[in-house]
Amino acid sequence: MKELYETCARLLTGGEDVVTATIISQSGSAPRAAGGKMLVRADGSFGGTIGGGLLEAEVLQTAGEVFRTGRAVVREFNLTGADAASTNMICGGRLEVLVGLLSAGDPDNAHICRSIGELLHSRQQGVLLTKLPDPGGDPHPLEQSLLLRDGRQTGFAIPAAWRDDLVQARGLRVACRYGGPENVLVEPVNSLGTVYIFGAGHVSQKLAVLTSLVDFRTVVLDDRAEFAKRERFPMAEEIIVPESMEDCFDDLSIREDSYVVIVTRGHQHDLTVLSQAIQTDACYIGMIGSARKRQAVYQGLRESGISEERLARVHSPIGLKIGAETPEEIAVSIVAQLIQVRGELLHGQA
Repeated sequence: MKELYETCARLLTGGEDVVTATIISQSGSAPRAAGGKMLVRADGSFGGTIGGGLLEAEVLQTAGEVFRTGRAVVREFNLTGADAASTNMICGGRLEVLVGLLSAGDPDNAHICRSIGELLHSRQQGVLLTKLPDPGGDPHPLEQSLLLRDGRQTGFAIPAAWRDDLVQARGLRVACRYGGPENVLVEPVNSLGTVYIFGAGHVSQKLAVLTSLVDFRTVVLDDRAEFAKRERFPMAEEIIVPESMEDCFDDLSIREDSYVVIVTRGHQHDLTVLSQAIQTDACYIGMIGSARKRQAVYQGLRESGISEERLARVHSPIGLKIGAETPEEIAVSIVAQLIQVRGELLHGQA
């Protein structure tokens, strides 16, 4: 999502209008949840996704109409039963999609997109508000406003009665409508999480590619500079070479949106890293290895005074049980588990 906003900011700054398509509500087994977004250019090229298939083809056609008329629209798609089959979609359900023009002539639009990219990079939070179109009103581009946690805003004026509620809406996870005289779409600007990969071996290389592809901010750590280097991890956001794994957490910002994956080169290093990880607020801690290795590491931690309650937080053996054997397969199983945990957190099922 960060890349999508950065691309949008770049195009708008260069004087190019763009159309965005955003899912504003979803029910049933629709392919994407509220907040799913794609960016469309006037030549028909696009980035991001709201579900693929003929659904996106219809949205692209709508985007062409929006480029011509300037009128934002909300389109409803019912993809249940025969409807889903007739549109060649595997998933069913119901979607509402807001399709509207972001004008390069309004400098606030580029500033908002650029700011969202920066917020996501720095793991800061905000709220993006977009006015929903009045079906009987005059055609006009989308109007947006970005509200930061400190109360600063860019874009259309937000009613004072809304501001305090929105600033305090730290539990807001997915896009939703917000009532009032003017109906708006409210989208939380939240990082989708940071994965800290401890160890820079073969599994880590495959893992860092996949975590980056599914919108985790990815940080790789290893005390061996010859392994932890950009050539081996081109997609990682950050690569850290600590002097020792003994204190490798000292300068890290491990929070409730942090995922710790322990895939180091040996039993002792796993023990060293895990003993630090379970003292943090990370929402996920996973350690690679067999049941026998896990028990050996756990016993060492018990002897150092670590409680069973803390040990129970650890996913080990790591990953979903899919019969993974190769580094690539193991990486898939781990990332699947990370996505599962993130989905539970985002949708309040944890």
